[in-house]
Amino acid sequence: MNFPPTEQSHSLHDYRARGGYQALEKALKELQPADVTKEVLAAGLLGHGGAAFPAGRKWGVIKPNDGEDHFVCMNADEGEPGTFKDRWILEYTPHLCLEGLILASYAIGGRHAFIYIRGEFDLPFRRIQAAVDEAYEAGLLGKNILGTAYSLDVVVYRGAGSYVCGEASAMLASLEGRKGWPRNRPPRLTVKGLYQKPTVVNNVETLANVPVILNLGAVEFKKTGTPKSPGTQMISISGHIARPGVYEVEYGYSWEKFLYEDCGGMQGGKALKCIIPGGVSTKILNAQEIKGVTLDHNSAVAAGSQLGSGGMIAVAEGTCMVRLARVIQRFYHHESCGQCTPCREGMGWMERILDRIVRGEGRPEDIDRLYRISNANDGTTICSLGDSAGYACTAILDHYREEFEYYILNGRSMFDGRLAVDDPFDGAVPAPLYHGVAV
Repeated sequence: MNFPPTEQSHSLHDYRARGGYQALEKALKELQPADVTKEVLAAGLLGHGGAAFPAGRKWGVIKPNDGEDHFVCMNADEGEPGTFKDRWILEYTPHLCLEGLILASYAIGGRHAFIYIRGEFDLPFRRIQAAVDEAYEAGLLGKNILGTAYSLDVVVYRGAGSYVCGEASAMLASLEGRKGWPRNRPPRLTVKGLYQKPTVVNNVETLANVPVILNLGAVEFKKTGTPKSPGTQMISISGHIARPGVYEVEYGYSWEKFLYEDCGGMQGGKALKCIIPGGVSTKILNAQEIKGVTLDHNSAVAAGSQLGSGGMIAVAEGTCMVRLARVIQRFYHHESCGQCTPCREGMGWMERILDRIVRGEGRPEDIDRLYRISNANDGTTICSLGDSAGYACTAILDHYREEFEYYILNGRSMFDGRLAVDDPFDGAVPAPLYHGVAV
C-alpha cells in the first residue's frame, strides 16, 4: 500500500494503472478458492482491526462447497477514538480493499458481500460506493466476473453511529435490521453469522492486504515485518505530536524512531508523558516503557499493552491524567449499548466518580472504588467494551495515581489549578488525513 495519494487515486482507472485487479484475475482464472485461503494463511496475515487474529485461519473454517450460503462483511465502522487509518484507505484507495473483499468472498465461496461503513463517514462512503459502482460497470462485480463462472454482489450499508457496532456480532445484527447488540459465542460467526450462515468479518486494512499477498506471494510478503507479525501496519497518530497523520510502518520498526524522528516528537519541544498505543481501548504506556520497544504485536504485549486498531495518541508532559481519564470514561458510558448490567451501570458509576473528582469533590475512597468497579466488569459482559473501559481507567491509575490523590486532596489539578472540564488535548493541532510513510 506504500504510495502517496493523488486526486484520482480513488478511481478505477488510476487503480488499474497501478496493477489493480491483477490479483483478482489471477485468482479467478488460475487458483481454486482453497488456494487463495492457503496463500493468505501462509503469508501470516494478521487482522488489523485490533484482535490480530490470523485472517487465513478465520477463512479456513468455512468450506467453499458445503452447500451453505456464505457471506463476507468488510468492517468499515472505524469508531475507536484516535483511529482514522481505515478512513484514509477508503478515501484514497477504495478499490484496494474492494479487491480484497472480492478475493475473500471467492476464497470462502460467497456470493454476497457487505461493506458496513460508519454513518458519519461521508466522503469515505461516497468513495467506496463509487468504487463498487465502477466495479459493476467494468465487470468486476455481478455475474460472471471477468468472464469466469464466479459471481458476486456487494452492498454498501451505512451504520447509525454506534461504537458497539464495530464489534462483529453487533455489526451483523445491525445488518439484519435488528438492534446492534453483541451476542454470546459460541457458535462462532464463521459457523453461524449473518442470517445464521457462515460469515467472515474482516476490517478494511486486513482486506487491503489480500491483493498485495496474491501479487507478491506469501514468501515475498513475509520478508517485510517480523516472523510473528509479517507485513506492515497503518498507524494514525494524533494528540500532542508535532506531525500527526497516517503512516505505514513495517512491523518491527523502532517505536522511539517513529515518534521522535518520523513524527517529529512532541509539539513545542515538550517531553512525551505517555502513549495510548492503539485506540483508547488499549492500556497506556509511559515514555520509559516504550524505550527499546518495536511496533509489532508481540513487543507491544510484552511492554504491557497492545497495538490494537493502530490509533495512537501522544500525550505530552503537563497533561492532567485525571481529566483525560474522565474524557475516556465519558465516551465509554455514552457508547455502552446497555445490554449487560455490569457495563451499563458500571460505566455510569465510573463516570460519576470522575466527574465528582474533577469538580473538586473527590473522596479518598474513590480510587479504590474505581478499581473495584473495573474488576467487577472484567469478563462479565458479552463484548469487551466493559473490560476495555476498565482497563483504560485502571492503566491510568496504575501509572499516575499520585495525580488522582492530589486532585482529591486539593480539589484541583496538580498542573494548572483549572477544574477538569477542559479538554486535555487543548492546543493540539488537528491531524491531516495523510502525512507520510515510515518504512
